[in-house]
Amino acid sequence: MIIKPKTRGFICTTAHPAGCRKNVENQINYVKNNKKEAPYKKVLVIGASMGYGLAARISAAYNSQASTIGIIFDKPGTETRPGTAGWYNTAAFEEFAHADGLYAKTLNGDAFSQEIKQQTIDLIKKDLGKVDMVIYSLAAPKRKTSDGTVYSSVLKTTGSDYTNKTIDLKNNQITEITIEPATEQEIHDTVKVMGGEDWKDWIKELSAAGVLEDNALTVAFSYIGPQLTHPMYMNGSIGKAKEHLYKTADEISDEFTGVRAFVSVNKALVTQSSAAIPIVPLYISILYKIMKQHSNHEGCIEQMLRLFTDKVNGRIVSDESGLIRLDDLEMLPQIQKEVMDIWNTVSNENIMENADIKGYWDDFFALFGFGLDGVDYEADVSPVYNIASID
Repeated sequence: MIIKPKTRGFICTTAHPAGCRKNVENQINYVKNNKKEAPYKKVLVIGASMGYGLAARISAAYNSQASTIGIIFDKPGTETRPGTAGWYNTAAFEEFAHADGLYAKTLNGDAFSQEIKQQTIDLIKKDLGKVDMVIYSLAAPKRKTSDGTVYSSVLKTTGSDYTNKTIDLKNNQITEITIEPATEQEIHDTVKVMGGEDWKDWIKELSAAGVLEDNALTVAFSYIGPQLTHPMYMNGSIGKAKEHLYKTADEISDEFTGVRAFVSVNKALVTQSSAAIPIVPLYISILYKIMKQHSNHEGCIEQMLRLFTDKVNGRIVSDESGLIRLDDLEMLPQIQKEVMDIWNTVSNENIMENADIKGYWDDFFALFGFGLDGVDYEADVSPVYNIASID
């Protein structure tokens, strides 16, 4: 079939297998051309199919020649319907990794579940013995716990309403949005989904099973951002979850002998998660414009390669709070000043010259395999693209 992008709100409901393959290939080539020696050789990536998780897996494999196990939750394509981008990304990654002589296997299922945790442990024991690094990159909207309770996260403020500019992604028009405060129950549920509880459960299970190397490193991902986004992010319901995540890192390091846990604060980028957060897409569009002008813009793969080569290579480079700061270039005072200067004056009349709307949409569609050079999008393509280790 000929597969075209179809969008609904902040998601794309189709994905292109050849485009996803090309996107993965581009990221692999970037790492091959910029790699440095790094110590981690057996890496588990929980949430490995898109964005930062995928880039972390590619960086581990192609920078360090690491064996990788990835946990995903995606749907394969059928003869009549495309699969998810995460499925196609993973199929492509395994194809390239195996061709290059790298170990790569994937488990597809709910990473919150005990079943997937046990399958992962069994696979590590069978093939790798132990792992020396665990990347936790889940960004799910819901979580089902072992007692059957389903928790849902919300994108809301805490305490009071917050009104500011945003961009309507359906027409690229600036509008005003008011975000309402979350209830105590919604905050509780958001922490359950996006906090550190499941991360700690993973480390507890892996440690108890004896599949973590001595001095193993585990890293989870977060975002802080500028004051502009704090009411609905850092100080919002998500922020409460991230506070829990930070505390969990300390708990893991204290409670599990031989395990070091850190949170990496990453740059604002176009991902499935960030596209859903009010205000953030407009901020990202302006940020892209400024950082590209300063030649210090990074995407997921650049961020993750820098994590492996500069931030956790031999010693952990962290701030006074113990956080790894991959958002250091985004938060440079000059960058933030220029962003805010534009934010205060941007309007529908000048948005195209003051924000990188094209760059935003290019990155958005690339997530789903569309708009990449070297792909014939008018050609028939099979939606069926098997993941070798799952097939």
